[in-house]
Amino acid sequence: MVVVTSTTDALSVLKGMYAAEAGYFAAGGPGKATFAPLAPFFSPDVVLHQADALPYGGIWHGHEGLERFFAAMSDTWAVFDMVEQSFLSETSPLVVLTQVHVRARTTGRELDFPILQTITVEDGRITEVRPFYWDTAAIAAACTNYHSADDRLPRS
Repeated sequence: MVVVTSTTDALSVLKGMYAAEAGYFAAGGPGKATFAPLAPFFSPDVVLHQADALPYGGIWHGHEGLERFFAAMSDTWAVFDMVEQSFLSETSPLVVLTQVHVRARTTGRELDFPILQTITVEDGRITEVRPFYWDTAAIAAACTNYHSADDRLPRS
């Protein structure tokens, strides 16, 4: 039986997780900060789906999977700023549009792009996250030193 949290509960869980995530990265992120403040916001069997074309693509399972995901994100991005967020839905699954500004760790390239996420909250914990990217090719290109003839990003 699936129990969906109320409007206020689902949204407060998500906002609490974003605050814990910000604290986690401010404290140094993977390898420097503990995942413990984030863990209560996620179900032990949480599933995070990332587009395969991304450097951190794939499906990440459970708390250990999320820890590995955050490490992969940290390896990819020197800067990952959530510039603006719009909560488009307040019941589970929540829908969040986030404008981000990034700088790739390996190339130094900067990029601004939107991410639309659906986030399922059950029994007061996040059980599934599905981010959708408009242009995974541009994101992947920002992270590589390879340049094709039709490369849309400036060369470093």
